[in-house]
Amino acid sequence: MNSKERIKTIVEGRKPDRPPVICPGGMMNMITTELLEKGGFAFNEVHTDPEKMAALSEFAYRNKCFENVGVPFCMTAEVEALGAGVDMGCNNREPRVVGYPLTSLEEWEKVPCFDVSKGRFQVIKEAINILSNRLSDVPVIGNVTGPVSAATSLIDPSVFYVGLRKKGQMAHALLNHVTNEMLKYIELMIDAGADIIMIADPSATGEILGPKFFEEFAVPYINRMVDCIRRKGKISIVHICGQMTPVLDKANAITADILSFDAIVAMNDIRKAMGNRAIMGNVSTYAIEDAEADRIIELTRNAVKQGFDVISPACGLGMSSPLCNIAAMIDALEE
Repeated sequence: MNSKERIKTIVEGRKPDRPPVICPGGMMNMITTELLEKGGFAFNEVHTDPEKMAALSEFAYRNKCFENVGVPFCMTAEVEALGAGVDMGCNNREPRVVGYPLTSLEEWEKVPCFDVSKGRFQVIKEAINILSNRLSDVPVIGNVTGPVSAATSLIDPSVFYVGLRKKGQMAHALLNHVTNEMLKYIELMIDAGADIIMIADPSATGEILGPKFFEEFAVPYINRMVDCIRRKGKISIVHICGQMTPVLDKANAITADILSFDAIVAMNDIRKAMGNRAIMGNVSTYAIEDAEADRIIELTRNAVKQGFDVISPACGLGMSSPLCNIAAMIDALEE
């Protein structure tokens, strides 16, 4: 089986020959400083050039980093179009939000709508098209920011979280607007050739929202995005960071094909809440960055034994992660 076949088999509820090893991109960035230097890439340039974006994603795949390609390599393209200030990063640092366009939830109506026919949206669209035409047996993953994380890139997170309790109606209005725009972005990526859409919503973590707010402010909006992906006939993955154990029963209401969790969430707890659903994880991001390759092989094999259907870094990669540690995950399964 190739990795595209393995993922399809898992989503259909069957067992593949072995778990695939993927790192979607987006929040779960698969690009490192060593990889950039090896390929002669300038990271701040690839975000605005479709040929370079596609070439870097393919370079990661060809160097046995993972068994997929995915773009973009950050969570800033969408929120920049919604008014956030963005630093495009460098070879040692991913792009990040540096300015919020809103100071209060009352200002949510100031958030503009997407024009997916221009700017970085078209860069990402063209990169996906290049990759899907060039690598027909490799899953092409389009990455989109989840609703809560997009909202907390437009307003100070502390203001947003307090507003859930005191200004819930306006928080819903902002999340509804953000979600509507994300649906346009999802459709653009799928039409360009994406096989899988990955929704990453780290700011929706249960340890911050708690069960009540997670159920009210995260699940419905994520599911609207998942429904869009399903209508288009593609596979959906949802990743939420942090300690999700207190809200796993609520997270089970997320209708994605595959759910992805941080390394601190135990598989025993996941299975108690979610039964035989397809689960992605869970090799420690910190270990990949700081441990030896033998340790990564051990962690990868343990993840398989624990029952993870898709193997991946728990929360993407730190930029200083060595390539030998990344390749060790595939080595562990190929052996």
